Amino acid sequence: METAWQYTLELLTAFWDLFMEMAPYLVLGFLLAGVLHVFFPKHKVHKYLGGKNLKSVINASLVGIPLPLCSCGVIPTGVSFHKNGASKGASVSFLISTPQTGVDSILATYSLMGLPFAVIRPIVALITGIIGGVATNAVDESPVTEAPQSAVNEIKGNKFIAMLRYAFVDFLADIAKWLVIGLAIAAVITVMVPDSFFESYLSNPYLNMLLVLAASVPMYVCATGSIPVAMALLVKGISPGAAFVFLMAGPATNAGTLTVIAKSLGKKALAAYLTTIILGAFAAGIVINEFLPAAWFAPGVIMEHVHHLLPSWLELGSTLFLAAMITFVLVRPLLKKTGIIQTTQNNNNKMEYQVKVDGMTCNHCKAGVENNVGKIKGINSVNADLDTHIVTLEADSLNESEIEKTINDLGYSYKGKV
Repeated sequence: METAWQYTLELLTAFWDLFMEMAPYLVLGFLLAGVLHVFFPKHKVHKYLGGKNLKSVINASLVGIPLPLCSCGVIPTGVSFHKNGASKGASVSFLISTPQTGVDSILATYSLMGLPFAVIRPIVALITGIIGGVATNAVDESPVTEAPQSAVNEIKGNKFIAMLRYAFVDFLADIAKWLVIGLAIAAVITVMVPDSFFESYLSNPYLNMLLVLAASVPMYVCATGSIPVAMALLVKGISPGAAFVFLMAGPATNAGTLTVIAKSLGKKALAAYLTTIILGAFAAGIVINEFLPAAWFAPGVIMEHVHHLLPSWLELGSTLFLAAMITFVLVRPLLKKTGIIQTTQNNNNKMEYQVKVDGMTCNHCKAGVENNVGKIKGINSVNADLDTHIVTLEADSLNESEIEKTINDLGYSYKGKV
């Protein structure tokens, strides 16, 4: 009994320590994500992603790197880009580079793993995005479609309030669960796995990378949630290259993402996407292990960096604030179901329809459904509810077959009227 309590206390302490180290950088990263969401001119993105050429591929990768989209949220965005005129190469470039990194994960990587890892992540994301996009354009034989005319989605109301709401409610809700899971896994590894475990039993760095790669490709982990896990593995003796493989391949791939890409962009695009990530992750791991100074990635140097970075009052304040907001966004669905938080009701006289859509998991999924279904002729407004998977439509007329096709093309599953 005493041993179980001791382990529990050690796990909670390890979890709290990791969370405190990341919290100030996560708060700053979320703020920057809010700025990008409110002030980034999304309606101009399509202009730079059309054409089967190198320029559109590079633009797509550059656009994707700072955006704080997880590997589930990036799918409807990337597919939407393609439906609005972006080439398959540009879409694949965006799909590869975006989930690997983002303003929040770059700062969080610096907080836990130091400057070298924080710099290498976006560089590799850019390079692999470009390679994947060029490869896709090389094997793709379909013509590029013209971008349709669509209304610009303007932020309504106070932009500062909209920025804070997106940063600490909508976007935080998308990754809160995965961040907590990542921290919990890291805490378990820190406490339960013996020091230098990998050096004793899996000392070959290439075997390290292959095993991590095999585990990373089908699983889901967001770019920020992957950081504490990678750090914990590094401290326990895994090679720096293998740790980076997890940072890259974990967020960039999962079984659901691969299925949607095959369905929406085709098997050739999927082959280019998956081959680029696998070979890119392995190549980056080899470069880190063989050609970069080992001192950059030494666990002792990283831990020294972590523990002498910021004043304790800033860490504690950021931690308490972020913990409160994470708790709120995690319990908010329950509060909505119990009626404590009221959802907006439609009070006008327009015709209202409700359809069920499975597969929406984050606010970017919600936005993807709302924006694309909202472009269908006759649809006046769309509101998707993540908790119930019910999409409410205000419409002059309802073309159900077109709605079904639009939703299914985005990678979700249309289940018909409610």
